[in-house]
Amino acid sequence: MGSGKNASVHHEFAHRTHAFCVAAFLAFVIAVVTLILPVNLARAGAASPAPQDEKPPAGNSRNGKKLFTNYGCFECHGHQAEGTFVGGPRLGPNPILFSAFVRYIRQPTGQMPPFTIKVTSDADLADIYAFLQSLPQPPKANSIPALK
Repeated sequence: MGSGKNASVHHEFAHRTHAFCVAAFLAFVIAVVTLILPVNLARAGAASPAPQDEKPPAGNSRNGKKLFTNYGCFECHGHQAEGTFVGGPRLGPNPILFSAFVRYIRQPTGQMPPFTIKVTSDADLADIYAFLQSLPQPPKANSIPALK
């Protein structure tokens, strides 16, 4: 009986240790998401939609969608600029001011590579921006049956 009791205690200890590790990992993930992600979005200016007083240049949203794919933006930001868990933040709808958008594209502060004027023209950026502006708003969470 003694060895059975020791095995039971060992099993209980292993179970609690595993549960503690899972809880610690989840706390870390939550801390990263709530503390670091908003700082990066604020740096990029993505926290607020473009106000009405800055008029972005006219762009071709259809061409912008092609450029978004051709430049590989979708690889980090998703095909509809929705953002990804492991990649870049959500870019649309309601992108940041065009001037902030261009500044960040040219001189990013995160892991994104810079797209200088030699790589991407201002006209291409205007088209990509028009694509981001054209994206529809996502559905409200309470309108999705699986989330009810």
